[in-house]
Amino acid sequence: MRSLFLLAAVLAVCAAAETKLGKPLTLKNELSIAELSQKPDGFVGKTVQVKGKVSEVCEKMGCWMNLTDTAANNKSVRVKVNDGEIVFPKTAIGKVAVAEGPFVKIDMTRDQLMAQMKHEAEANGKKFDPASVKSGKTIYQIQGTGAVILD
Repeated sequence: MRSLFLLAAVLAVCAAAETKLGKPLTLKNELSIAELSQKPDGFVGKTVQVKGKVSEVCEKMGCWMNLTDTAANNKSVRVKVNDGEIVFPKTAIGKVAVAEGPFVKIDMTRDQLMAQMKHEAEANGKKFDPASVKSGKTIYQIQGTGAVILD
């Protein structure tokens, strides 16, 4: 009986060592964020899996998180989901996460970029200066389908 209790306790601790969000991860190999950042057009339309430190999470809806390469190169990638599909917890900041999904390229006009930056500033309780947006921008991100936050 005692050994069953011990086994149950060990299994509970192991299960609590990660938080699974969304669909299960399907790829066997991770791509480094640095490699993804180096030649992003080569990965557009492909499902990718990356691992990194969670540096930021959407404060309002938990609809995105930024992962920073664990190497010292400061490269990062955003993992974005449709509102409500997955809610990335704010408690994930500072933890390591693995995320997966199609890699997308988004060409934004100046007005679209300004609207996105204003929305993010409001959602995160930060100030936004429209004059800081000089032109449009191409952004790359992972359209997240699943993630695991490692505790």
